[in-house]
Amino acid sequence: MSGAAVAAAVTPGRTTTGPASGPWLLGVRHHGPGSARAVLAALRAARPDAVLIEGPPEGDALLPLAADPHMRPPVALLAHAVDDPGRASFWPMAAFSPEWVAIRWALDHDVPVRFIDLPAAHSLALKETAPKEPVEGPERAEEAEVEITPVVDPIRVLAETAGYDDPERWWEDVVEHRAPTGETDGGATPSEGAPGDALAPFGALAEAMGALREAYGDGGQPRDAVREAYMRVQLRIARKEFGDGVAVVCGAWHVPALAARTTLAADRALLKGLPKVKTDLTWVPWTHRRLARRSGYGAGIDSPGWYGHLFEAADRPIERWMTKVAGLLRGADRFVSTAHVIEAVRLAETLAALRGRPLAGLGETTDAVRAVMCEGSDVPLALVRDRLIVGESLGEVPDTAPAVPLQRDLTRSQRTLRLKPEASERELDLDLRKETDAARSRLLHRLRLLDVGWGDPVAGRGSTGTFRESWRLRWEPELHVRVAEAGVWGTTVLTAATAKAASQAVAATALADVTALAEHCLLAELPDALPVVMKTLADRAALDADVGHLADALPALARSLRYGDVRSTDTAALTDVAAGLAERICVGLPSACAGLDPDGAEALRGQVEAVHGAIGLLDTGAEPGAGLRGRWDAVLHKLAARDAVAGVIRGRATRLLLDEGRLAEDEAARLMGLALSPGTPPADAAAWIEGFVGGASGGGMLLVHDERLLGLVDAWLTGVPADRFTDVLPLLRRTFSAYEPGVRRTLGELARRGPVPEGARRDDAAPATGGFGPGLDPARADAVEPVLRLLLGRPSEPVEAAAV
Repeated sequence: MSGAAVAAAVTPGRTTTGPASGPWLLGVRHHGPGSARAVLAALRAARPDAVLIEGPPEGDALLPLAADPHMRPPVALLAHAVDDPGRASFWPMAAFSPEWVAIRWALDHDVPVRFIDLPAAHSLALKETAPKEPVEGPERAEEAEVEITPVVDPIRVLAETAGYDDPERWWEDVVEHRAPTGETDGGATPSEGAPGDALAPFGALAEAMGALREAYGDGGQPRDAVREAYMRVQLRIARKEFGDGVAVVCGAWHVPALAARTTLAADRALLKGLPKVKTDLTWVPWTHRRLARRSGYGAGIDSPGWYGHLFEAADRPIERWMTKVAGLLRGADRFVSTAHVIEAVRLAETLAALRGRPLAGLGETTDAVRAVMCEGSDVPLALVRDRLIVGESLGEVPDTAPAVPLQRDLTRSQRTLRLKPEASERELDLDLRKETDAARSRLLHRLRLLDVGWGDPVAGRGSTGTFRESWRLRWEPELHVRVAEAGVWGTTVLTAATAKAASQAVAATALADVTALAEHCLLAELPDALPVVMKTLADRAALDADVGHLADALPALARSLRYGDVRSTDTAALTDVAAGLAERICVGLPSACAGLDPDGAEALRGQVEAVHGAIGLLDTGAEPGAGLRGRWDAVLHKLAARDAVAGVIRGRATRLLLDEGRLAEDEAARLMGLALSPGTPPADAAAWIEGFVGGASGGGMLLVHDERLLGLVDAWLTGVPADRFTDVLPLLRRTFSAYEPGVRRTLGELARRGPVPEGARRDDAAPATGGFGPGLDPARADAVEPVLRLLLGRPSEPVEAAAV
């Protein structure tokens, strides 16, 4: 068969006649609305006695659930190995998938329906030997996560033969825009017609695929021969049981192989000795986003939302699509009128005529939307692609579907806490003082410990209090596999998280890992796991002498104690361990800060900051110079004054003491003067400045308010030799570029005006810059005090009415 004949076989207008009697081999493209409509028309015309579908036979018992009113596609069959739940496969189906349409037709007409592909028990056993590469074209591979590239892409070959450079556009023109013969309402409910007319497209497609297989060989996946042998065996069994009135819905590439004349003995020889594993199957919700090829599912489609619209639109699909787009853009506060919709429809139809297409396709509608509704911008068009062309639909599965006990417990918890899984990403703010929000937080933390990544913590907006948490939630179909994997730890989320935490504690080797696990146990409220974790923590802390490891471990313990107060959790066991770690850090840190290279000094600077914050949490009630806080202040004084310590650490220690009020401003200016003296190498001086005013520590505002410090920095900077200036410039730019634009502008204005004469104040020479007043206004300051006392819960003191 020539290339031109191959293209003609599936070109609209060809009248190839299909068989008047079965078996009927209905070759399809998976997830194709045109194929789905054609299958529905063929089934209505042929009225088969049984329907066979490409899919795992273990799923036959689950097929009746497709008729459940609570089952809403997109959904997928999930198969996983019982002993290794991580070895899993998906068979996704959308409302416009030919397989789903065939299943629903068979159930609605009480016609037996079966899956006939290679059993999941074999395909999962063979899975580990498969290369992980994506596949393109019409074929759906057995596994959603393991795809194999075929030698030939049938759709691309046919499109190129027909003169198309885009296989998707060719398929859309030839199949998706073609209404089945006898269709009267233009959508998903074709009327019955003559069997030959309804089956003609499948005969033509089978002829084309036969020609391609003849020209290119089998050209499919390496396991195709085994799969096709199994399907032929099942077809023989069905014909023996039901006669020739059998319809087979499978990938078009397999049709020539199923029609081939082979012996039963030859097929069984191919199936002999296949490896096998014990499997469990169930239905799980799927998403349109996961049907898209860009998500990694090799036989997916680029535009599931668009295909779903084509399948559902009873008439005027372009007009209805433009109306959807207009509604979406209006919801995003873009001005889109009825006139825009009308003009967009006209432009799409005109583009289709100019390009020689039978109907406006996705390309034409997208170009029209960009030009008319988006004013030529791709920014709002990206929203259309994400929300409509791909879509965010998440399917639903009835409660009667099989599930592992852990999944059932999770589902119950989601309903009790009103946390509905959604395909779209959303943020959830929790107030831990409320019982429901606290329970939600515990559930999300327990799932994270089980590696079920439904939610990720994010920085809260508008509050830094420990009673608030913010999460970013998004449910992905693959999380069902994660839940199945986590089922080995227990039958409920609580028992599974407890068992896994205890196991991780025993297996942990790094001290920081154990402290992080202890924090996680408190956040997830796992009291039964804490004794094991605390014993391991005490053992690791006693044996670890590395100050860096201790510094990494302490902040998590301090946060754990802090969160324990908020969550009413008993954290007494952590207090002694945390205090011991802090004491050992105070002893070993000064010597650990000597002889560091720049990278090591920067890393230790971050650890010093973290320890400083942790000690502030551990010893909040200590008086200045007393307790753990006093010992830590003494360590910071040593670091700030010792020349052998790296400049970035000395600068940070000085700044921390100054911010805490443990260092006088005159002493801070003296230390800066020493660090920026002419005898100090410029690189070391720049590192000291980076430690003192760099990062997010508010150093810019400090320089704005304390002009002595600004003058010291300015004098040092102007004195750096020209040949050394280029060495320190990158570090200085990194330091000062982190400041807010207003702060940088104010510093520039102050530098432009020059230094203030000794003994004078800036406000004596010129007006204050940047909105800062000349000094303290006692009356205004006193007026604020009652409000501050109310916020802090301190006893009020008599305040004169005039002050208020």
